[in-house]
Amino acid sequence: MLSHGDALCLDDAAYMAFRNQVRNPEWQAALLAKPLAERRAIAAHMRQVSESSQQGKENPYTDLQAAATDDFLREHGYATFIHGHTHQPAKHDHIVDGIHVERWVLADWHEDRGECLVWDGEALTREALTLKNRP
Repeated sequence: MLSHGDALCLDDAAYMAFRNQVRNPEWQAALLAKPLAERRAIAAHMRQVSESSQQGKENPYTDLQAAATDDFLREHGYATFIHGHTHQPAKHDHIVDGIHVERWVLADWHEDRGECLVWDGEALTREALTLKNRP
């Protein structure tokens, strides 16, 4: 199962409020009615506010809520779960209802680097992508 992952960060109240706001069709219509320059300024301001709110926090990223993650894994047939959003790349092993499920968290992407998961027919592995080795 591939997901952005943000919908399961239920303990991050500020992010969940933001997520609800920007997914509201009325809010989206009002934003899209503005001139492009104003929309870009709004987006830049939102990025600045987000980055400022992360400053000084020991761990600025909230992980997925455990109970919601277990429910998600149940709902999707205990499938391997791949997501981003939390900025905490790792492979987690979950036991849900006695069933082992892998959860892979992808790393951030930057202009000069990123990562992907590679399936060799048996297992997933991480592969770093840089300007030097990208296709």
